[in-house]
Parts: sequence; C-alpha cells; structure tokens
Amino acid sequence: ENLKPRVQWLKDLGMDNSQVAKTIMKFPQLMCCSLDQNLKPMVQWLKELGMDDSQVAKTIANFPQLMGCSLEENLKPMVQWLKELGMDDSQ
Repeated sequence: ENLKPRVQWLKDLGMDNSQVAKTIMKFPQLMCCSLDQNLKPMVQWLKELGMDDSQVAKTIANFPQLMGCSLEENLKPMVQWLKELGMDDSQ
C-alpha cells in the first residue's frame, strides 16, 4: 500500500508504466526512499541544475541509483568539484 505513492510520483514525473517498472527493477531500494526526505529534494536539485521535467524523468529512469545518494554528502560536493575543474552547468 505504501508503494503506491512512490509509483504515482514516478508517473507524475512523466514516466509510463513500462519506465516505472524498469526503474524499480534497476533500483528496488527506490521504493524505500522517503518522498519528502529524499526523492522530492533530489528532483528539486536536478531542476536547479537546469534540467527540465523530461530530463529529470529520463535521468531517474536511466540512473535510479542516483536517488539513493546523499545530496549533501555526495552529489553537491561532486558537482562543486566538477565545476572547480572547469565543467559548466550545460555539461
């Protein structure tokens, strides 16, 4: 029963049933992630990086493991490091 909100959330991002199923098969732990503590903040951050809704959905579908990473401990420092190396937001 508590899986339905996560499945609906993935659909609301723009995924169809097939993409949702493949995403969950690649990273079943996604169904244990908190919507409010993990998933929604991650999507917000991806949008702040310049991704639109379809790019966010595609990123999650292709790399669902990303949703299990810590924003503060892993992703934000890595993006900052890449920027320091000269990578810009478009990359």
